[in-house]
Amino acid sequence: MQKAKNQPPRNKWEMLPFDQVAIPQSDQGKRVKQRDYLSTGRLPVIDQGQGFIGGYVDDPRLAFEGDLPVILFGDHTRAVKFVDRPFAVGAEGIKIFRPSAFVTPKYLFHWMRAAKLPDRGYGRHYQYLRQLKIPAPPIVEQERIVAEIEKQFSRLDEAVANLKRIKANLKRYKAAVLKAAVEGRLVATEAELARKEGRTYETGEQLLARILKERRTAWEKQNAGSPKKKYKEPQSIDTSNLPHLPEGWAWAALETVGQEGRPIIYGIIKPGPHVPGGVPYVRVTEMKDGRVDLQSLRRTSHERAAKFARATLQGGDVLISKDGTIGRVAIVPIELEGGNITQHVMRVPIHTSIWRDYAVWAIRSDSCQKWLTSETKGVALRGVNVEDFRRLPIPVPPIREQQRIAAEIASRLSIADELETQVNANLQRGDHLRQTILLRAFQSEPST
Repeated sequence: MQKAKNQPPRNKWEMLPFDQVAIPQSDQGKRVKQRDYLSTGRLPVIDQGQGFIGGYVDDPRLAFEGDLPVILFGDHTRAVKFVDRPFAVGAEGIKIFRPSAFVTPKYLFHWMRAAKLPDRGYGRHYQYLRQLKIPAPPIVEQERIVAEIEKQFSRLDEAVANLKRIKANLKRYKAAVLKAAVEGRLVATEAELARKEGRTYETGEQLLARILKERRTAWEKQNAGSPKKKYKEPQSIDTSNLPHLPEGWAWAALETVGQEGRPIIYGIIKPGPHVPGGVPYVRVTEMKDGRVDLQSLRRTSHERAAKFARATLQGGDVLISKDGTIGRVAIVPIELEGGNITQHVMRVPIHTSIWRDYAVWAIRSDSCQKWLTSETKGVALRGVNVEDFRRLPIPVPPIREQQRIAAEIASRLSIADELETQVNANLQRGDHLRQTILLRAFQSEPST
């Protein structure tokens, strides 16, 4: 007797077309546009984003009305989601499926996660999914496969959660190291050592006074033939609301610890199209973890760069992002000398009497970062202007203490960075292992 067309396989694995086991479901035109998402609400909106929930709505009339559970597929993102509770459908690129009698819902869900589809970026992928065939064993075998997948995933999820906790702890540790550094708690202060050793030392306040004197002398020498010009002292800062500093330290505006004749300044406005052989310039996106990513630099014409020659870079200059992702910091490598920056990046030349590495760590510390972001007044993507940067408060210890602090930070954070590299590698292995589990689970039963 011939098996009925819709009779699910009972005693063996069969390869069935996707359209035969996954039944498309209609959303009846009830889709929620992303602009209408709420941050909280009665009904979750499930869309094709990588996160399970895209947002919320309060109107129950927008709920999907079909039978649950269903499996959602992101046509553009290839994201696969198992949904077994009331939800609203996101507006873009979602395909909704209900399993036929040939497969269980969870089996179809996990198989779709394992399906090998070409990556077309934001192009459509459903056309490739529907061309595939699904290995469909007996239902009892499907349930066993699903149980084993979820057991393995449960163990893997626990391991990944532990790795993510370690990563979060490393991030907190790095912040704590920088906080201790700019509060004088990371190494012995110069004042303490000087007392023990019975010697004197140059305090932070004396160091700043020397810098100001050197800057004025340099300006007067440069402008000796221009008697009408008047020297402009770097602006002072109000320290009344700033934290108390250790003995021998002093507060200074960022402008004070800069170089005379090379102001804090932003760079090229609208660099234009990439010009091979032109002048390289740094965008915020190239500033990564204190360094400039030289591999992704773009170049502008020499004529356009010449209009912003005041922002020309020298090796050792400090860069700080001023718009969007505010407060990223990077040091200009010698290879980039003569380059430039965009209007979203500030060039901050550091005075030679300040230990540059210390200045960079101070700017990257939580206190300086919070000060910078507070200058945006909480408005999203608003930039910090030049005057704000010039008066950024920097804690200045004696120079020898700056050197010890910078060396201690580098030592501690290098260990943390090495651990973080290992954690990231293990997280990637976890992703690979997850795919390996799925691929092995859906290998059809060998023929005998």
